[in-house]
Formats: sequence, structure tokens, C-alpha cells
Amino acid sequence: MTTNAVVADAPATPRVAIVTGGSGGIGRATALRLAADGMAVVVHYSGNKEKAEETVKAITAAGGNAVAMWADITDEAPVDELFENVEQLFGGVDVVAHTAGIQLRAPLAETSVADFDRQHRTNVRGTFLVSRQAARRLRRGGALITCSTTTTRLQLPKYGSYIASKAAVEAMTLVLARELHGRDITVNAIAPGATATPLFLEDKSPERLQQIADMSPLRRLGEPEDIAECVAFLAGPGRWVNGQVLFVNGGMA
Repeated sequence: MTTNAVVADAPATPRVAIVTGGSGGIGRATALRLAADGMAVVVHYSGNKEKAEETVKAITAAGGNAVAMWADITDEAPVDELFENVEQLFGGVDVVAHTAGIQLRAPLAETSVADFDRQHRTNVRGTFLVSRQAARRLRRGGALITCSTTTTRLQLPKYGSYIASKAAVEAMTLVLARELHGRDITVNAIAPGATATPLFLEDKSPERLQQIADMSPLRRLGEPEDIAECVAFLAGPGRWVNGQVLFVNGGMA
């Protein structure tokens, strides 16, 4: 999106953002929000091309600039290729909002090794591969935002493997912020609380959803747009916030 305002020393081209998992839920809301801020947005997807393209259409219909790109975030070569393609198309990368991840719930004693490995491959290995490329390629003034979870504070039964994967995400994020010393790149994690995405809502009764909403002093679930606002802050004006985990949960924890 363009404006008639003239800003001193403004870049000649829009900032460029990659949103992983941008085909739905928090990722889609984040892609729309960053596009509204004038960024060119790469809507990453791994399994739902149609939804990614719907997000792109919503952005372009509003006057923004967006493309959809595929990558398996658990595989080194496709992640590297994703960043290479973005650089070739747009000239560089300024923001990476890594919202892609999975959540598998079961008591630890009943968690299969296959499910444990799948969850950690996506959430931990995926964050590692995306963060590594972001660290190598983000331009000065850039931002990396990873995605943790408020459940790291709640110790909820059946979330042990998931919480462990997100604790690893937080650890990598905080270390990387220090490793990029002198680069003028911020690295932070957001930790959403219960958020009304289609995936979150699909297996819960209205009564259970109300119980979860009541855990917050605001007595409601978060909306994807609530999370996207915080991502946009960290991606844009929040330049003095670095090496932090921002809990976005309405006071739930």
C-alpha cells in the first residue's frame, strides 16, 4: 500500500515480510496486518495452497502486494530456497514472522514417539531452520518474530510435548537476539493465549470454550487479529523491544 506522505530517508521500496503459516489463523491475520502497514508479504504455506492464495487475494484486493510460496519448514533445502526466492523477487527480506507450527495433545505416558518426533520436528527444527536463514539474510532494521505459547506458564496436562517444543523455541529466540549483536535486527517471540482460530475451536464444546475464556480477566478468547497487532508492533515501531517473550493472552497467565 502507498501513501502520499514523504518520509525522510524512507526506503525506495516497501519492506518485505515472510509470514510462515500464512494460509490461516494467526498467520493469515499477521499477513493481512503487515500488508496493511505497507509491507510486501510472502504468504508461506506447506499444505494448503488454496487458503494461501485466498490470503494473497485479500491483500491485493486491498491494494497491497503479496505472493504465496511453498516450503516444508522441516526440510533444510526448501527453507533455504524460500528465502532465496524472496530475495530474488523482492530484493531482500526485512521481517520474518514465523507462525507455522503444530499442536498435538496427549498425556506424556500416552504420547507416541512418532507424535513426539513430529511435533518437535515441526516446532523446533522448523524454527531453527527458519531462524537460521533469517539471521543470515535479514537486512538492517529487520525483525524476526517466532511463536511460542502461553501454555509454557500454565503446565496444563496433555500439553507436555507441545510445551517442551515451545520452550525450545523461546530458548533459541532469546539466544539469537544476543548473537545478532550490532546488526540492528530485533529477535522476539510472541506467546499467544487461547486464540479463536478454526483449529483451536474445532474440537471443543461451547461449555469448554467458555471455561477457557473465563481463565482471562477479560473473559474472552483472543482473536487472531489480537496476536497480529503485537506481531506488527514488534515488526515495526517496537525497535527497543529485543530478546523478549511477549505474552499475548489477555492476562490469562
